[in-house]
Amino acid sequence: MDTHAPETRAHEEPDKVWLTVPEAADELRIPRTRCYELIQRGELPAVRIGERSIRVNRGELERFLLESRRIAPPAK
Repeated sequence: MDTHAPETRAHEEPDKVWLTVPEAADELRIPRTRCYELIQRGELPAVRIGERSIRVNRGELERFLLESRRIAPPAK
């Protein structure tokens, strides 16, 4: 019998307001370590719960995407 909880993906729970860092990274399609770097630099807002848990608000994640969307100009 499997006692492990099934792994969930944030996009499978669209009503979920607070995401773990791995879930936020999955939503952004970036490596988890990159997501931690964005949080550390203050570019992606997040809250720390206790000593080890970090959560990202889905609304803040969407705002981050809208504010940081930049497309590089084509190379000449």
